Amino acid sequence: MSYYFAIVGTRDNPLFEHEFGTSKQGGDGIARFPEQARHMNQFVVHSSLDMVEEVQWASGQMYLKVVDRFYNNYVSCFLTGGNIKFLLLHAPSTSLPTSSASSSRNSTSVAANPTSPATEEAIRQFFADVYEVWVKTAMSPFFHADMEVRSPVFRARIAAAGKKYL
Repeated sequence: MSYYFAIVGTRDNPLFEHEFGTSKQGGDGIARFPEQARHMNQFVVHSSLDMVEEVQWASGQMYLKVVDRFYNNYVSCFLTGGNIKFLLLHAPSTSLPTSSASSSRNSTSVAANPTSPATEEAIRQFFADVYEVWVKTAMSPFFHADMEVRSPVFRARIAAAGKKYL
């Protein structure tokens, strides 16, 4: 499965973007978005903000699960108390298994079903780790609200959380 993660500020401005692939079940951690669709990731994530705003007032939760779908891409959302949005675009892999043994194993993997409870729990844990890193970054005296995050340490911690859970 391929992932595109974005943090969107209170004025709907991008604060951080990171693209990665699954590291589970033999994945190499490289995003496998089709080249013609790669430039659409930012558009899909930002177009889902309307759905996020509808869902956020109906639910009192910070983790909103899957809020939007665009063809075979799913967008999950996590809201902070300061209305910063963590958006994760996840696209299930389209490769077909070659044997029946791997088919039964792949049907239970996180990458096989983007709306399964196991996938939602993995994404929730990823968002929890990202939220912890975000709070530490936002508490820095050098950080201002709606400022783009350019820290290589922040990027490395996001990549480590993605590798750990997704």
